[in-house]
Amino acid sequence: MSERAASSLETGRQAMQAEATAIQIAAERMDASFEQAVETLLACKSKLVICGIGKSGHIGGKLAATFSSSGMPAVFLHAAEAIHGDLGVYKPGDPTIVLSKSGSTEEVLRLMPMFKKFDSPVIAIVGNTKSPIAAAADIVIDSSVEKEADPLNLMPTSSSTVSLAIGDALAAALVRARDFTAEEFATYHPGGQLGRNLSMTVAEVMHKVDQVACASAGDTLREVVIRMTKHPLGAACIVDQAGQLEGLITDGDVRRLLSEDGDILAREAGTCMTVSPIATQPEKSLGDALRLMEERSSQISVLPVVGRDSGQLVGLLRLHDAYQPGLS
Repeated sequence: MSERAASSLETGRQAMQAEATAIQIAAERMDASFEQAVETLLACKSKLVICGIGKSGHIGGKLAATFSSSGMPAVFLHAAEAIHGDLGVYKPGDPTIVLSKSGSTEEVLRLMPMFKKFDSPVIAIVGNTKSPIAAAADIVIDSSVEKEADPLNLMPTSSSTVSLAIGDALAAALVRARDFTAEEFATYHPGGQLGRNLSMTVAEVMHKVDQVACASAGDTLREVVIRMTKHPLGAACIVDQAGQLEGLITDGDVRRLLSEDGDILAREAGTCMTVSPIATQPEKSLGDALRLMEERSSQISVLPVVGRDSGQLVGLLRLHDAYQPGLS
């Protein structure tokens, strides 16, 4: 590694560590004002307005999306645009979160009297608790940092990260206080892989049993391979006469067996299979099944699907299919 690359790597690590330390300090500093902010947001009957400009504005936009996805309607109000008509977004009583590193951002400060006219309780997340914005707010949460993470100590890095973390903490506290569920989250987030994981079941994605290579423990490996070639899903399920799952032979198992000496293809499937393999049920969420496949020391790419009560094989889920949108 070159000297320049090593220096860049160390600078990057130091920046991330500085931001992590800043968040830790802010977390330890949080007090009753945080709880008061949560209670204020819980009492909201309409929507939350998050206001800022510059880097704080970008953080505010992200937080508005986070709150909305957790079931609390939220909009971002650009401080400069607000004084040119965007204040029409308010309904009386809508709470406001304002973000400012200095606590004296001119555009935000000009809006503070207007928030009062809308009977809006103002939560200020500011880097200076003695600032004009803090003085005008109803609730103040300290987002100050000792220094920024960049080498010049100029760019909003640690400060914007701490503001974001405090906003995320408020959203997390609301989720807990409102007993918000994963099913409710899926209602507000139906798209993307996250939406698929929450809203779709294994039954909607799996290959049904008639599409799966199946064999009995007494069949030869040759017969198993022929069936796997006909139904190329990456595995063969070994079942008994009642259709209950006994074992699994994957493509990887076959390749490893073929590297051994002797007439491997003449061996019985029961001597080659993984006995009592990990399986899921058709009614389980796709996310639950993916965790079974991925959150382990050795990831698995196929997952047999069995009836919850009968234990009978009903299908096979492939990791590849779980990440493919539009699969029926």
